[in-house]
Amino acid sequence: MNQFKLGLNTSTIRPSGLMDKIKVAASAGYEAIELWNDDLTAYEEDGGSLSDVKSALGDHGLTVPTVIALHGWLNTTGYEHVQAIEETKRRMNQAIAIGSQRIVASPPMEEADLELGGKNYRELLEIGRKLGISPAMEFLGFVQGVNQVKDAWQIIERANHPDSTIVLDPFHIFRGGGETEDIQGIPAEKIAVFHFNDAPASPARETQTDADRVYPGDGILDLGQMISILRSSGYSGVISLELFNPNYWEQDPLEVAKIGLDKMKAVVES
Repeated sequence: MNQFKLGLNTSTIRPSGLMDKIKVAASAGYEAIELWNDDLTAYEEDGGSLSDVKSALGDHGLTVPTVIALHGWLNTTGYEHVQAIEETKRRMNQAIAIGSQRIVASPPMEEADLELGGKNYRELLEIGRKLGISPAMEFLGFVQGVNQVKDAWQIIERANHPDSTIVLDPFHIFRGGGETEDIQGIPAEKIAVFHFNDAPASPARETQTDADRVYPGDGILDLGQMISILRSSGYSGVISLELFNPNYWEQDPLEVAKIGLDKMKAVVES
């Protein structure tokens, strides 16, 4: 099990405050934590300092594999694209300020121009290289365009940049109609983070949303096979619990984090 580091994506305990999320992750026993730009922005707007966030992360022994997320960059052109890029720079700088080396680059809800996406992703990577951070390409199972591993990989190939990486996620593979085998052959160094979750038997796959995600091992996905593929690839990065289940949000966040970690370990160790 030591091949991987286990992390907590703070979407899992979303109602908690930023500093409380950091304390919960450490207290539950995680090695890493994924934070969200929206939380960082709210913290700053309330008068907080990102240097204090970085200090808290260090004090609790937590690394930050990614911050989430960059939007509006993939499908845009002209003035709209210029505006989107300015916002991505702000978000990249937030991630840098708390010590993250990567930030998630999310696709749009609508159909995507993969050729343009590749060009714009390369632009993001070049900006990131200058700033000191690498955007990681994400696919989302419920969007119209970039909803499978193959779509994100096409963008990565078209970007043709050494810093490109992909975010993998069992729920999104399932929700987008993909297969476990879709992650086979992806080099370990091209995987930014592996989000960890499970999907229930119902509702139907095509109607599931983020809110339907359940703890690893509580659903129908073959997570063991995915872990086996990761092991074989030599991936040794973070496996991060990412849930958006409102039922969990109503529970004690530390208890949710502990249960999630135990269930992650059970799947990984098996």
